[in-house]
Amino acid sequence: MPNSEAQNATTDKLSALFRSNKAAIGVIGLGYVGLPLVRAFAAKHFKTTGFDTDQQKIKMLNAGQSYIQYLPAEEINAMNTAGNFTATGDFNELASMDAILICVPTPLTADREPDLSFVEATTKTIARTLRPGQLIILESTTYPGTTADVVRPILEQTGLKCGQDFYLAYSPEREDPGNQNHQTVSIPKLVGGMDDNALSFACALYSQVIEQVVPVASPEVAEAAKLTENIFRSVNIALVNELKAVYAKMGIDIWEVIEAAKTKPFGYMPFYPGPGLGGHCIPIDPFYLSWKAKEAGHPTRFIELAGEINSTMPTYVMHVLTTALQERFQKELPGSRILLIGIAYKKNVDDVRETPAFPLIELLEADGAAVDFYDPYIATIPKTREHDALSGRQSIAWQPEAFGQYDAALICTDHDCINYEELFTHSSLIIDTRNATKSIENRYDKVVLA
Repeated sequence: MPNSEAQNATTDKLSALFRSNKAAIGVIGLGYVGLPLVRAFAAKHFKTTGFDTDQQKIKMLNAGQSYIQYLPAEEINAMNTAGNFTATGDFNELASMDAILICVPTPLTADREPDLSFVEATTKTIARTLRPGQLIILESTTYPGTTADVVRPILEQTGLKCGQDFYLAYSPEREDPGNQNHQTVSIPKLVGGMDDNALSFACALYSQVIEQVVPVASPEVAEAAKLTENIFRSVNIALVNELKAVYAKMGIDIWEVIEAAKTKPFGYMPFYPGPGLGGHCIPIDPFYLSWKAKEAGHPTRFIELAGEINSTMPTYVMHVLTTALQERFQKELPGSRILLIGIAYKKNVDDVRETPAFPLIELLEADGAAVDFYDPYIATIPKTREHDALSGRQSIAWQPEAFGQYDAALICTDHDCINYEELFTHSSLIIDTRNATKSIENRYDKVVLA
């Protein structure tokens, strides 16, 4: 059979597999992105295999247990029982997958430059068993050009050719952990293929599990779109964080200002201040574009300024706390006892990636304060790359009568399940970075907004 005919037969077979839900799907990286994606494919009866290097995760998943708070064990167990899902650390099984989705971290180096080591290592692992007819899709957030200039060359070192032997696409994850209104299947899926066939296959695959698939002209467009989404949030949050500090000097409540401004039905979108940015995407993605822009010889001054403002917020919060202790109790921060309320990066989740709580704890303790924390979602601080010294520390129990032993409570994460009335009643001073105490009468007797 001529090569063109063989290729046509392969492409027809792959399309049929995807559209009939009979394809074998491999998802590499079973974290906050990979595991919800597994759930989406398994729910549509695709034979789905999750790959990870963490043996504890694999053991838990195969036992029907979950390590992500908003993805209940019942759902994991149901996938297992139906025979639609298994987790493994045996990457040789990638050879039997028809589509392989890469959902690994893309952090920053110590110099705030892109760290693609996880993407590169994963791609090399895929290359070891790469075979003709496979579709490879990168979902990890990254700078424009990664799919074409990093992933493709590694895969082609096998001698197989992209667009001829295997197919390559980029489709950025858009997960919002804990958001009950927008989950994996309901969030529109951007897809950019290295060629028309790759785009067609990726769209065919995702359209079986995602309500709306949005094809774009290239992987670079999809890569840039994901960065643009998160940079948009970063710069607008930086704006309100700066306004927070400015209006505080004028004695104006930024939260009331935002509520007033958002009554305008056009030309304004509300963003809210906080103690700093958290989560994997927003604190990191702007630096990916800044790095790539410098490589292209064009500075990103606006984006970098936003990153600088947001990264200084923990220091600003500590200054507000220090000032409040001095003015209200004539007490210095060294020797003070501080209770941090909430350490997750956002409310109602158990996710601590890039949480501003960790630098806050480190800043406070470096200045001589003793810090405890309470978080109903996080009993123990997990091991992290940048704040390893904090790992293993445990949340205190919720005992309102004991709050009086602290010089101040600092609300870092505004979980809905926390009883802020009890916190207010039993605390001497509250530093509120999230406006969590907004419904408490006469709150300024004890509350300072930060």
